[in-house]
Amino acid sequence: MSGSILIADDHPLFRQALAVAVATVAPDLRVIEAGTLASAAKAASEAEDLRLVTLDLKMPGAIGYSGIALLHAEKPDVPILVVSSAEGANAAEEARAFGAVGFLRKDADLSQIEDAIRAALGGSTAPVKKTSAVDKVRGEVAGLTPTQLKVLLAVLDGKLNKQIAFDLGMSEATVKAHMTAIMRKLDVQNRTQAALVARSLGLDLAH
Repeated sequence: MSGSILIADDHPLFRQALAVAVATVAPDLRVIEAGTLASAAKAASEAEDLRLVTLDLKMPGAIGYSGIALLHAEKPDVPILVVSSAEGANAAEEARAFGAVGFLRKDADLSQIEDAIRAALGGSTAPVKKTSAVDKVRGEVAGLTPTQLKVLLAVLDGKLNKQIAFDLGMSEATVKAHMTAIMRKLDVQNRTQAALVARSLGLDLAH
């Protein structure tokens, strides 16, 4: 199999361990490493032959499940395998709800990680039940564009439109347009409600 795989994790030694697992499963894949969410998003957007992303939820720049949502928005057709030390009984289910194809804890055996990588590359995914209103909204968040997600995360961080515009290199009018689109997708009336919805979905939880 040709192409590349993005390993997004802030621990160099664990990136090396995942690279070893990738070399065993798919030795022809080129490994791209990223230590922050921003660098991972940039690498994902620039890679034309990306086959898989392995993602740690606790990377610098990530808030809760925002890393999954952002990378899924950058490359919606590329599977994301979460390999993280995130706690919580529902962490795996929530990760899948935001677009991940699988979830493994970092203390999993190397053989388990290899099997998960093999399954993800082969197109095997765990089914996700989307029946509740919360699941529907999660789907809407997962469907936001990368820029919309960055705006929403900035709102969660308490930033004003002027600050968001400066940070993202756009005009305040453009920020307002993105916020309008976000509120429409989340079916809310203002930015405060949008932030509350995002918090309720775990986007700002310290997993």
